[in-house]
Formats: sequence, structure tokens, C-alpha cells
Amino acid sequence: MMNIKLKGERIYLAALEREHCKIINQDWEYDFKNITESLDIYSFDSLETTIEKSDEWFEDIKKRQGNGLVTLGVFLSDGNVIGYVRLQGIDWRNKACAVGMTIAKIENRNKGYGKEALSLILDYAFMHLGLERVGASTSENNTSARKSLLSAGFILEGQHRKAVYCAGKKYDKCYYSILAEEYIKNNYNEGEI
Repeated sequence: MMNIKLKGERIYLAALEREHCKIINQDWEYDFKNITESLDIYSFDSLETTIEKSDEWFEDIKKRQGNGLVTLGVFLSDGNVIGYVRLQGIDWRNKACAVGMTIAKIENRNKGYGKEALSLILDYAFMHLGLERVGASTSENNTSARKSLLSAGFILEGQHRKAVYCAGKKYDKCYYSILAEEYIKNNYNEGEI
């Protein structure tokens, strides 16, 4: 596993342990006002299944970490895990990847933790891994994710019309990206790099 710790003002990112994966799965809550597809998180009805799938998820992270994937837990400053963020599909040749993130409990959403986690992982992607492009996608009804992406400097590249089916409705899937030079221009003063 990767032994890194990225510190922010109110949160930090660090490697997930098996117990953290279980906590994220047990804490996961749907926000029925803002239903979106869940691509990476395992969510199940019974505790036994959750624990079993949490173990599988942890083993998958351990196996793939650093090999096209960087998954880090989102921790409050007190050490409690509240979610995860990941760089996925890392294409080293083209220096590009996608970012995904989950904050498990509704009570921890819309507090800026996701925005801070996104900023930390982007800094890691561009300034430490040398990536040049990070993409992201979400459904149009995920207004929180869309606001976070735009706030972080992502640009809407396009939409696949009526591509996501959620709660009996069809929504557009929105595709975003940010380039290293855009991130650096927005987050560093000239001469800081």
C-alpha cells in the first residue's frame, strides 16, 4: 500500500486500511434528494455482505494501488474516515486519469470536505505524479458534485444526453476535465513551482 499523507486544513488523505473500507460501507447513505449512480462504493443490505464486500474492495485496492489507481481515504483531522477519493484509469503514456470521490454520510456532505479532498488529490496528480489531465463524470442531477468540479477549476466538456437512469428518470451524464496548466495557474503564484 502507498504510504502517503496529504494534509489539508480540515481533512487529510491517507491509505485506507481494511477497517476503513468497512466503515465507509457501513456509513454509506443515499441522498434521495440527489440520487446518482454509485460506481465505486459497495452498498449492501446485510452486515455480513457488507463486510465481505468491504474485504474484497480492500483487497482490490491493495492489488491495484499505484498500478493505474490511487485510492486514498478522506479523514477528518480527528482521524475518523468519512469517504475516499481516487485517481483511476491512470494512463501513464498520455499522462491522464479520471477522479472519483465518495463522502459516505449525508451529514458530512456539502461541508467543503469533498472540495478540499479534490484539491489535495489534484495537487498530488499534477505536482507529484506529473499527470497533465484529470477527467471526471457525474449525472446532471448530482448538483453537489457538479458544483465541486466547477469550483475546483474543471471545465464541462460535454454531455451524453439521457444516459443515466436514476429513480425512474433519465439524466444527462456530464463530462469534465482540468489540465495541469489550468490547475497551476489557479492555485500557484508565478515562481512558486
